[in-house]
Amino acid sequence: MTRLLDLPTLAQLVRNVGLADFLRQLAAQIEADFQRWPAFEKNARLAHHCAQGVIELMPISDGARYSFKFVNGHPGNPAQGLPTVMAFGVLADMATGTPLLLAEATLLTALRTAATSALAARVLARPGSRCMALIGNGAQGEFQALAFHTLLGITQLRLYDPDPQASAKLQRNLAALGLPVHITLAASIDEAIAGADIITTATAAKAHAALFGAAQLTPGQHLNAIGGDCPGKTELPPEVLRAARIFVEYAPQTRIEGEIQQLPAELPVTELWQVLTGQAPGRQSAADITLFDSVGFALEDHAALCLVQRLAQERQLGHDIALVPGAGGPKDLFRALR
Repeated sequence: MTRLLDLPTLAQLVRNVGLADFLRQLAAQIEADFQRWPAFEKNARLAHHCAQGVIELMPISDGARYSFKFVNGHPGNPAQGLPTVMAFGVLADMATGTPLLLAEATLLTALRTAATSALAARVLARPGSRCMALIGNGAQGEFQALAFHTLLGITQLRLYDPDPQASAKLQRNLAALGLPVHITLAASIDEAIAGADIITTATAAKAHAALFGAAQLTPGQHLNAIGGDCPGKTELPPEVLRAARIFVEYAPQTRIEGEIQQLPAELPVTELWQVLTGQAPGRQSAADITLFDSVGFALEDHAALCLVQRLAQERQLGHDIALVPGAGGPKDLFRALR
């Protein structure tokens, strides 16, 4: 049988664990899997594009378990009352091919993206960073804010979005959590990023955007760019990339989809796992401008699916479904029709 975790059940699981504690456990699981990077068979995700957006499959395996995520990205969806991103994930046993878990992954993607962002910032941002500018206040905003407060100690947030309702929504939701963070609604990107320790960009438009230039940056800032995640979709101009030391999840995928798609293929970048295992340096000086060019990678989803499977079993959440034939009569598939 396959355990099903639908959206209401996953939300219940996160509430039962506690949102902050869930993020801590998720970041720890992601870090542990990054540290065993060579154990994974990795591929860039498979993408099918259309005029309205993209649908992608994200597979990965560590030899014992295989997982994939189905995920879309359609920036025009909100005008139709639909989320920009929708996803589900599958975790399977490699030895038999049996699907163990079928899980909602839209909420889970937001959580793992935030946990990965904060994990990267822990080794790339200046120690003692307390102020973050958040450019783009849509579906990712609350998760990024909570992860950076919980895992990095951010206490000041400067919000900017060209849609004031998005910023108001984010401020309202954070207030409801009782988060001890001072929030400023910035009137411009310039106002938001001036002197901020960390700048998170999380915009949705499928375009080569230039949210700010290199002249607007301050030495020592860390850029957490999570909005660029497919060909033709970036947030930062090449001049900003050239001013920064660049870190990525999986270079073969990021060169296709990330900010660095704008730069020559021979441009050197550092993969995050190398920093987390001590094989490469992260931030080297207080004046470094660091950039985490994050597009989302299947290892992060694999870690998230493994975590929720374990937590759901411990709490007896979800229910089993006959997604594929079970034991008994393995050569008589026709019996399923009787």
